[in-house]
Amino acid sequence: DFDMAVVFASSSHSNHSLSKEEREERLAFLRAEMKKLGNVNLDSIEEYRETKERYDFLKAQFDDATSAKASLERMIVQLDATMREKFSESLIKIQKAFKETFVELFGGGSAEIIVSGDDVLECSIDINVQPPGKIIKNLSLLSGGEQAFISIALFFAILHVNPSPFCIFDEVEAALDDVNV
Repeated sequence: DFDMAVVFASSSHSNHSLSKEEREERLAFLRAEMKKLGNVNLDSIEEYRETKERYDFLKAQFDDATSAKASLERMIVQLDATMREKFSESLIKIQKAFKETFVELFGGGSAEIIVSGDDVLECSIDINVQPPGKIIKNLSLLSGGEQAFISIALFFAILHVNPSPFCIFDEVEAALDDVNV
């Protein structure tokens, strides 16, 4: 039907060269096409204005949210870098203090904290120790009392690096044997 309307509209014949019957047929066709379009919405200009205002408001909100997202992503990158730096610095200090505290509490031996992985924020941390007179390298191979004593040494090392105004220990020696108490 639309193609027929285009043919009528673009006809090289003027209305005067069409027969009365052809003009009436064309007029009936055009009226039918206009009727298919429906009634004219007189409120469309006001609806457009309201829709445009709503669009402009939502677009501004979207732009603000996009800007805030970009800002937060930059902040996350900065925080990650700062956390990696601070964690690495603290870990080096804690490793040194742990070695010293372990030797002091156990009266000899050696201890080390080993970090496995490329990313310090997602790495695994192992504690390898060798109390005096023992060849044990892994913490899990020690007795419960020795593990508790090593935990206390690690805790004191952390406190040495990051002091607290006070600490309260509740039965910290419960797992220790009489010699280690």
